[in-house]
Amino acid sequence: MAINTEITKQICDFVRIKPRNIQEIAFLIKKNWRTAERYVERIEKETGCIATRIFREGTRGALKIVYWNSVEEIHNTSFQEVLFNKIMNRAHKADFSPFDIYQHVADSEKKAYIEDASRIGHDLNVSKEQDLVGLLRSASKQVFVFSGNLSWINARQGKVRVIEVIKELAKRKVSVKIICRVSIVGVDNVKKLLAINEEVGREVIEIRHRYQPLRAMIIDSRIVKLREIKDPAYYMQDELKKKIKIFYDIYDRDWIEWLQKIFWKMFSIGMPAEKRIGEIEKIQNMIVLLK
Repeated sequence: MAINTEITKQICDFVRIKPRNIQEIAFLIKKNWRTAERYVERIEKETGCIATRIFREGTRGALKIVYWNSVEEIHNTSFQEVLFNKIMNRAHKADFSPFDIYQHVADSEKKAYIEDASRIGHDLNVSKEQDLVGLLRSASKQVFVFSGNLSWINARQGKVRVIEVIKELAKRKVSVKIICRVSIVGVDNVKKLLAINEEVGREVIEIRHRYQPLRAMIIDSRIVKLREIKDPAYYMQDELKKKIKIFYDIYDRDWIEWLQKIFWKMFSIGMPAEKRIGEIEKIQNMIVLLK
C-alpha cells in the first residue's frame, strides 16, 4: 500500500498538534477508518514520527490513540538525558553497560539472567532461556535491532537457524529495522539479510550503518532485550572468573518508548547499508587487483 508524501505530512502535522483517534484522522484525509488505520501503521513503521497506544485494550470500548513521537523530545528525566548522551556518543559495546538503564526500571517490569560465555561455540548456540527464536517469532508488527557485526544471525537454537526465523518474519511482512556496523569485515552478514528482501520480493529488512554501544532488540513495543558481555581480560585478577553474558529484559512501556526514540534518532542519521556496501565493494575490487 503506497502512501504519498502529502498524506503522510497531513497526518503527521495533524497529530503533532495533539493526540488523535483513528476516526479523526479518517475524517481529515477523507478515507474510511480502516484505510486511515493502515496509513497510520505504515507511517509509524517507516518514519517513527508517530506512535500509537490502545486504551481499554481487550474491551468493546477500546480506543487507539495516535500521538506525536518526536525523537527530539526524548528525555523525561535528567538521568535519561545523561544516558542518552552516553549512548549517542559511544561507539563500542564495552563503552556502555545496559545495567545503567536496567537499574531504573521497576522490579515488576524487568528480568535479568546470566549465562556462561566461556564455553566453546557459545556464540553460535542460543540457550532455551534466551529463546531468541521464540522472541523473534512472537513479533507481529516490527522488530528494532541495535547490533554490532550481526554475528548472531548465524547462530542456532537447537536445530533452528536464527536467519531462517528472520526469513519467516519477512514472509509475514513483519518490518525489521537494524542499526549495525557495515564495514569491510562482517559485510557478508549484512548481505545475507538484505538478500532476504529479494527472496520475498519486498523491502521488509532495512539496515543502516552506525557504530554504537547497544546490543538489543525491541519487539512490537512489548519488550526490550539488552545484552552485555563481561570478560575477565578487562578486570583485575580474580575479580571475574570466567567470561559471562548478562541479559536484561525490560517490559516497562515508558522505557521501551524511550529506547525506540533512540533507535529512530540513530536510524534517521545512519547511512543506508546498500550505499555503504557499494563503497566497500569498490575497495574490495582494489584489493583484488593488488593480488
